[in-house]
Amino acid sequence: MTDNQTTIFMKQAAQEAESNLTTQDGGPFGCVIAKDGQLLVSAHNQVLKDQDPTAHAEITAIRKATKKLGSYDLSGYTLYTSCYPCPMCLGAIIWSNIKVVYYGNSAKDAAKIGFRDDYIYDFIKKDGHDASVLALHQSDRHETIGAFDKFADQKTKVIY
Repeated sequence: MTDNQTTIFMKQAAQEAESNLTTQDGGPFGCVIAKDGQLLVSAHNQVLKDQDPTAHAEITAIRKATKKLGSYDLSGYTLYTSCYPCPMCLGAIIWSNIKVVYYGNSAKDAAKIGFRDDYIYDFIKKDGHDASVLALHQSDRHETIGAFDKFADQKTKVIY
């Protein structure tokens, strides 16, 4: 990927983010996914439009890309986003097998305009032991472990 192509895709991600200033679909975040200099999809945050807290720009782009390709595997693709991905988006990017991400704004830039990713990062650092953020309780493992055991016994399985 040339620096020029990176700039082109980052400009497209920025345009997607800017579009939300007028559409009010969600926060000022945009994303594109490309491979070999070819744009696959572009997307922006649609949390408000879809009434879906998971409809961040990166998640929306990944959903569009996997639907377009008919595969959950985005190996070989590169994601360009207007801001450092939140923990949820980082997880989705990793699960989709994207190995390269370019981002514009930092997590601190997002915090300055009111987005609260830091408390999620802090929660993760504390191994989920901060009940003021989320109370996590393991319960009834004996009811749920059966599906895991059966999955482990399958000869063919897809692990992503």
